[in-house]
Amino acid sequence: MNKAYVSHGANLSYREIGSGLPVIFLHPTPLDHFYWLPMIAELGEVRAIVPDLRGHGSSELGADLPIGGFQRMPDVPVLSIGQLATDVLALMDRLALPEAVFVGCSIGGYAMLEIWRRAPLRMRGLAIVCSKPQPDAEANLAKRVETIEKVRRDGTAGVFDGNAQTLIGESARKRRPEIIQELRARMTLIPNAVVAVQAGLATRPNSVPDVAEIDAPVLAICGGEDPGITEAEMRAFEAAEGGCEFHLLTDAGHFAAYEQPGKVAALLAPWLRQFEF
Repeated sequence: MNKAYVSHGANLSYREIGSGLPVIFLHPTPLDHFYWLPMIAELGEVRAIVPDLRGHGSSELGADLPIGGFQRMPDVPVLSIGQLATDVLALMDRLALPEAVFVGCSIGGYAMLEIWRRAPLRMRGLAIVCSKPQPDAEANLAKRVETIEKVRRDGTAGVFDGNAQTLIGESARKRRPEIIQELRARMTLIPNAVVAVQAGLATRPNSVPDVAEIDAPVLAICGGEDPGITEAEMRAFEAAEGGCEFHLLTDAGHFAAYEQPGKVAALLAPWLRQFEF
C-alpha cells in the first residue's frame, strides 16, 4: 500500500516493503516505483523504501516550480534535480531515518549525486544503474528541446510510445515482448510534468568532479544496450574514493533492473551485505 508525505507543498507517494537494512530506491523517468518491484522481490530481506518521484506515479508535480532556469526554453517550468533531492531528504526525515543505502536508475542516479553533495553522511552506499555523472552534451540538450516542443504540441503519447521502444533493450523486447506494454502502462506523467522533467535533466550539474570525493562504496551497473548512457561514461564512477564495483550487462537496456531483475538482484544482494547492521 502506498503512503503519503508532503514536501514543498506537493503530496508525494512512497511504498515500504520488508524489514531490515534501509535501502531507498529511486526510479527512472518516465516510470514510477513499479520499476523496482520485480527486482526487490528477488533481492532478499531489506527495508525497501520506494518513492514515486515528484510528478511521477501517484506523486504530485506541485504548483510552484520555477520558470526560466532552462535558457534554451526560458518559459518552461523546471523540475530540478535539486528539488528531487530535497523531496527524498524530506522523506528520510519523515521516516526518522538518519541514513540509508541508495539505489538509483537514470534520473534517480542524478538525484543521488545531488543528495551526496548535500548530505553525504546520510548515504551509506550508492548503487547506480544506467546513470552517469556527466551533464547533457549538445546533442542531448537539442533532444530535450525537441521533446518539450513535441509534448507541448501533441501531448505525451508519441513520446512515451517512443520511450517504450528505445529505452527497453532489444534483447528484452525479443525475449519478452509484453515488457513493452507493461512499462508503457506505467508512463503516466501529465504533459507539464514531462516538460518540467526534461528541463530539469537539461540543467543538471556536472557531477564528474564530485565522484572522486565519494568515500562511500559505489556499485555501478551499466546496460550494454542502453542508447543514452555508455560504458565509458559510467566507468567514471571508478574514480570514487570509496571504491567502485563495476558490472556491464551486455544484453540490458536503459531499464536494466526491470528487464533483468534476477541479474541485477544477484549483483546488488552481495554488495549490500557489507552494510548489514
